[in-house]
Amino acid sequence: MGRKRRDVLRRRALRIDQNRAHPLYLFSLTGEELLSIADISRVSRNDAGKLLGYQRPEVKRHVRDIVEYLNEKDILFPNSFILALSSTVRFIRSRGPEVADGLAIAGVLEIPRTGSGQKKPAWIVDGQQRALALVQSKRRRFPIAVNAFVADDVPLQRDQFLRVNNARPLPRGLITELLPEVSSPPAHLAAKKIPSAVCDWLNKEAVSPFRGLIRRASTPKSARGRAIITDASVVKMVEESLTSANGCLFPYRNMATGETDFEGICAVLVTYWNGVKRVFPDSWGKPPARSRLMHGAGIRAMGRLMDRVMPSVNMRRASKSVEQVERELKRVAPVCRWTSGRWELLNGMRWNEILNVPKHISLLTNVLSRAYLQAKEARA
Repeated sequence: MGRKRRDVLRRRALRIDQNRAHPLYLFSLTGEELLSIADISRVSRNDAGKLLGYQRPEVKRHVRDIVEYLNEKDILFPNSFILALSSTVRFIRSRGPEVADGLAIAGVLEIPRTGSGQKKPAWIVDGQQRALALVQSKRRRFPIAVNAFVADDVPLQRDQFLRVNNARPLPRGLITELLPEVSSPPAHLAAKKIPSAVCDWLNKEAVSPFRGLIRRASTPKSARGRAIITDASVVKMVEESLTSANGCLFPYRNMATGETDFEGICAVLVTYWNGVKRVFPDSWGKPPARSRLMHGAGIRAMGRLMDRVMPSVNMRRASKSVEQVERELKRVAPVCRWTSGRWELLNGMRWNEILNVPKHISLLTNVLSRAYLQAKEARA
């Protein structure tokens, strides 16, 4: 087998029916054939802001290392690739009594070929760097092992992508951006799903002071100059408030049913951070190198101060709530050194010596909390 026709690629394959709606196939391709039928779906967003794809950007150094290995003599390349196949593929079971053993069925898999500019029938879920290395090496016809499942819907592909890469060092930003699009994320990532969805909302909505300021894995190069806040800082800030019993966002999550008041959470965040923007206008919207308010430590520490400020804010009076936040935050403004000077209450630490590390985040949190409580008690 393995003979090609112009419109169909045919390969001997084993079919394993783990899930009848999404059959799994095991077969072999050459590196050249792999990229002729499969796309690499990198994460991006369309004009409406909807997340597309799921792959990380190409890592050139890693690809180059694989190419160097592939160009050596007597190589062994047992790593299999995982593909998501379109339902346009066709499996033809082999004839005879010995084609199935109760676990797998032998046959021929027909994968349609597409013309230039047309959508390919497969997507690489795992093996992006290896695929690129294969076509750049001297062994473009080298046989490789392929595992493929049939799935037309991108959410299922994203789900498998996260699970396949669960034990690998995927970029944190890519993981957090994908989570809202995955219906059942791995257990240890589930707690970040709502915070990541909130981060998306804050970055897109006109009422949000964060609009366009948060850098995600899908942020195009043309927008990275303005996207100055790392999404991990915002996600962690929301997650801490949402999961801590003392967090101002904690009441918006029903622990018994798992339901979350998404709109309520966003309303609190918009109110508080618009107040932050009003009190520190000269520090807002600047790169972290010029303003520690936009730095990971600043976002996290001000997020913890939010847990002290917001319980006393009347969210039922939307027109007055931001003004109330503004009045509360003015209590800490005199001690803040976001863009210049030294933090007197941090033993004279220069404004730009604050780092995004747990120790500095805790120190900054304590300074802001003490200053807020002392100023509040003084005016009581």
